[in-house]
Amino acid sequence: MRRRRPRGVLDGGVPAHTDRTPAATRRPHRIDALIAGGGLLCGLLLWTLHLHGGPPLFGLPPSLTLVALAAMSAAELMRRTAPMAALAVAGLALTLDICSGTLVATVLMFTDVVYAAVLYGGPAAARRIPLYSVLLTFLATITLAALWHDPQVVIVSIVIALGTIAPAWTGVIIRDHRDAAQAARLRAEQTALLAEMDRVQAVARERARMARELHDVVANHLSAIAIHSTAAQTIDDPAATREALGVIRENSVQGLAEMRRLIGLLRDAKAADGGDGPAATPTLEGLEALITQARTNGARSGLSFVLDTPRATPRLVAPVELAAYRIVQESLTNALKHAEPGEVLVRLAQNGDGPLTVTVRSPYADRPGPRAPGSGAGLVGMRERIALLGGEFEAGPRSGPAGKVWLVRAALPASKEEQRR
Repeated sequence: MRRRRPRGVLDGGVPAHTDRTPAATRRPHRIDALIAGGGLLCGLLLWTLHLHGGPPLFGLPPSLTLVALAAMSAAELMRRTAPMAALAVAGLALTLDICSGTLVATVLMFTDVVYAAVLYGGPAAARRIPLYSVLLTFLATITLAALWHDPQVVIVSIVIALGTIAPAWTGVIIRDHRDAAQAARLRAEQTALLAEMDRVQAVARERARMARELHDVVANHLSAIAIHSTAAQTIDDPAATREALGVIRENSVQGLAEMRRLIGLLRDAKAADGGDGPAATPTLEGLEALITQARTNGARSGLSFVLDTPRATPRLVAPVELAAYRIVQESLTNALKHAEPGEVLVRLAQNGDGPLTVTVRSPYADRPGPRAPGSGAGLVGMRERIALLGGEFEAGPRSGPAGKVWLVRAALPASKEEQRR
């Protein structure tokens, strides 16, 4: 998703006033043209009314004030596009204006150019111009006090400060507020972008979690149904057919109950968050019932199931118990679909406060296909569950004293502290 940049900000978060395009290719801003035109008209009116600030110096003709006025108006046109060049032109125009009679309009436009140089100039100019304005005012005051012994020096110094220090520091204040607003706008956009990314990732994680839960809930029962329905079709024995149909019905009812429970949890946010309602997650206490069901489903395939658990298993955090239960459930489903006739051993072990180790060992079968079709997502789902908890997982064929077996082993952190480590 492409992020919109704020107005007045270029790519990379650089303010628009630092654009490096040549000044000749940029037109004056509309507001700058209005300021320049208004100042020029005001100065011409003052000149027409003979409202000069004082007599010309060094014998210069008073008409040069019009030249200074025109130069200052030109500087105003560049106040935003070329602020430093505008300040240089304005300084020369002000000097000429003071020496040729002084128009108030020219002086006022100079203060605006100083303000604009600080506001629209580069960072170095924004730092130096206010300091130079203070230094210039101080030197002018000292020079006037040394050459002109008159109390009016104080008034002249105040006028100089109002024309240099005041606009320069006003520009600093406005620039700081503008930069702070731009930074806040960028932070807000970045926060919105991060929030959108978090939302997308949360939706993806939730979809993956729901897919794992649906697979684990449905796959076991549907595999048993597929195996026994195949047996019912191929065995010409009324008793065996009735037994297979009974197993099919039992798994159908249990599968529907699991689906209703899961759908209820998805609809009921309070129950899903751990509020009052049905149990949200299976626990290790349900392994006995899971093994009993597996014995029933695998009897015709020549499979026997043994559960080896510690006598006293400490209470584990809910995500660990759910992961252990689902790993056993998926492993039993895979054994029903793939294993050779023989013993399937489910073992849980834990040393003190160490990780909970879940091991499922089943006879390995080198067959062309499973007894019942599957999606192939079982091992992927188990691996994802263990990765989310920060545990270890391995699955694959192994050779042992009793021949080749398929081994599933998972080490689950038993506490929240181990999960954080």
